[in-house]
Amino acid sequence: MSLALAPEFTPRVRRNEPLSRHTSWHVGGPAEVFFSPRDRGELAAFLRALPGSVPVHVIGLGSNLLVRDGGLPGVVISTHGALEALERRSETGVYAEAGVACARVARQCIKWGLGPAEFFAGIPGTVGGALAMNAGAFGGETWAHVESVETIDRGGAVHARARADYAVGYRSVRGPAPEWFLAAHLSFERRPQAHVSEVRALLEKRKATQPIGAWSCGSVFTNPPGDHAARLIESAGLKGFRIGDASVSDKHANFIINHGAATAADVERLIGHVRDTVAARHGIALQPEVRIVGVP
Repeated sequence: MSLALAPEFTPRVRRNEPLSRHTSWHVGGPAEVFFSPRDRGELAAFLRALPGSVPVHVIGLGSNLLVRDGGLPGVVISTHGALEALERRSETGVYAEAGVACARVARQCIKWGLGPAEFFAGIPGTVGGALAMNAGAFGGETWAHVESVETIDRGGAVHARARADYAVGYRSVRGPAPEWFLAAHLSFERRPQAHVSEVRALLEKRKATQPIGAWSCGSVFTNPPGDHAARLIESAGLKGFRIGDASVSDKHANFIINHGAATAADVERLIGHVRDTVAARHGIALQPEVRIVGVP
């Protein structure tokens, strides 16, 4: 596809952009068109100008995303660096745009004396991604604090949506589609005693139990009811199991590591092998929480 774009978008458009530069696994083929809007106004104008037949994908930090080696046809829009407003709107209300890193929400809420928000420090993505999958960590979940959201549709129209417009479950969010999250109005409690040491302690715990710093996407599989994916994978003898340059982490069995030269195909085959082995050994079908997209 040779997509003609208006000249005003050209400075922020890259063609055949390797998505390995924009995902935490550092794998993935090229985006046909990669667009980084300056703000939501430019994002809306860009969407309005796109032909309706062009596929659109919106990403944040790429931390819950496996892009196949053949890349993504159409347009990839990156919100990180554009939608980054984070404001206190009331005594207990916080407004966070989709491109804000979750760790920043945790730090700022501590400064404002609001909580419980420390769990956001354990989510390695942006607010937009956390909203899309009800991301959680340390026993907390994103949508437990959502009062309402702002979204944008395929035609560039902005919508205010109530929480009741969405069916929310464990790592699952279903609502009006196709729309993408622009921002959320979040509600917390006053916690004047909150201190940055709480976040630091949680991050130290995470560092001790997870392969922080390695190229991974965070947890690969959701936890089945009453159990933990990591326990099932470890008890199936899969810690350290390797395909190509991708392996199941020796530190936390629900993490898959790219040791530097893995392909997306290596990672996807390893996901399939783990799923099949756990099903054969335990009779439990693990469900990936990572999104797998693109052309093999």
